[in-house]
Amino acid sequence: LDLLTPLAREAGDLALSHFRNLGRNAVAEKGPLDLVTIADREVEALVTKRLREAFPDDGVLGEEGGLTRGASGRVWIIDPIDGTFNFVRGLDDWAVSIGLMQDGRPVAGIVHAPALGVTLAGGIGAAPVLNGRPLPPLTGFSRDRASVGVGLGQSVPAPERIEMLRVLIQDLGIVFRHCNATTISLIELATGAVDGHVGYGESAWDVMGAWPVLTALGAVST
Repeated sequence: LDLLTPLAREAGDLALSHFRNLGRNAVAEKGPLDLVTIADREVEALVTKRLREAFPDDGVLGEEGGLTRGASGRVWIIDPIDGTFNFVRGLDDWAVSIGLMQDGRPVAGIVHAPALGVTLAGGIGAAPVLNGRPLPPLTGFSRDRASVGVGLGQSVPAPERIEMLRVLIQDLGIVFRHCNATTISLIELATGAVDGHVGYGESAWDVMGAWPVLTALGAVST
């Protein structure tokens, strides 16, 4: 984390410089409601360059650039701007996410949300921290005030997404939040603002920055 923390902040500053000066030419469309910006590409290129310089034998998987294989058994997983739709709409709920997997196991990660001024980091052998302050273990689940964050990937057919929400609301009686950025939802889980996160149609880069931190806090996953 001695390298990841300043790197995430540098990447966040670069993203913020674009966020404050968004123009029509900065946005390209990959698919329905699936936006990519110049900022995504520049941030991923910066993070990839720094990681390759520091750890030349490691692999790198980026949302925009795909997988570059390594020889060490370690893979860095980068989401340069999670919550791009929020980003291009001028909303603050977006973040830079960098996670590390070793031999298929998430071991360290950081999520930096520069517009919110929030940084979540930690993993195996690194105490989970929020803005440098230690986080307590996750609290117990209380059904009478339960709340979960949800991630609804556009790749999942609409009827299935609607059914997932029906189960939460009708069958389980659980309140849900949808902030359109998985990283932000997982920060809320780490701080106890929600009791869980239901990800449906999400990708590795959406979760791997936060997941090692959540595991260290006592979270479990299907």
